[in-house]
Amino acid sequence: MPYTTVNGIRLFHTDSGTGTPVLFLHGWGSSGRVWEAQIADLADDHRVVAMDLRGCGRSDHPAADNTTDANVTDILALMDVLDLDQATLVGSSLGATFALEAALRSPHRVAGVVSISGPGYWPGQGMSDTLCSLRAALLDDRAAALAGWVPKWFGPEADPGLARQTVEQILQSGSWVTDLLNERETGDPRETLAQLTVPALFLHGRLDSEIPLEVSSTLAALAPYGEFHVIERAGHMAHQEQPAAVNALIRSFLARSAADTALTV
Repeated sequence: MPYTTVNGIRLFHTDSGTGTPVLFLHGWGSSGRVWEAQIADLADDHRVVAMDLRGCGRSDHPAADNTTDANVTDILALMDVLDLDQATLVGSSLGATFALEAALRSPHRVAGVVSISGPGYWPGQGMSDTLCSLRAALLDDRAAALAGWVPKWFGPEADPGLARQTVEQILQSGSWVTDLLNERETGDPRETLAQLTVPALFLHGRLDSEIPLEVSSTLAALAPYGEFHVIERAGHMAHQEQPAAVNALIRSFLARSAADTALTV
């Protein structure tokens, strides 16, 4: 079975294809299953790894250390075990937070970052009350809260089955992942993006009602090697709603990164 134990946590992951490595990081509470369209496309000519983060999906569900720092440590440790000296990290929403933090912590391990509708809120967006209400609702009736919240992640053209599948994935994750929402009230990625030394592609669904479009456009402008693209007719889960458009942009980014690497060798 595709399990690897790092930092005392058993992590589920898939590993397919050969070539330049790409590591996919899902968002809050879901699993690596959200990347099926990207894996099917990129595995033809890349090594593609998709993991279930700690507390999520088929990985262990620890009651403690459900933090950004612990997740980044897991990601880098998994790369060690899989002999990934360097990889491009693709993260959705909270997964983008982890991807950017990994690049800031260990830039020599990260060839580039693709952030999709992330990395998250910052205090100036006034999300404190919303997040507090959300945490309370999840603790009171997790299934009902998710049934009311998750469909809003998707644009009006999305297959309703995507929201149902996402709710099912989150219900299979540990309840302790709610702890990660606590960090959203104080984290501010703007403070560190100027220190990012790797290329970063920020993609954002035009219809994202969960995280404002300005998050990605602002961070792309702050990152020294950042670029920004809007995914039309997509909400917060652009990689599932408009996979062809997202895949094309990821492929272009990977090709340019490979060309830049070749020029420096």
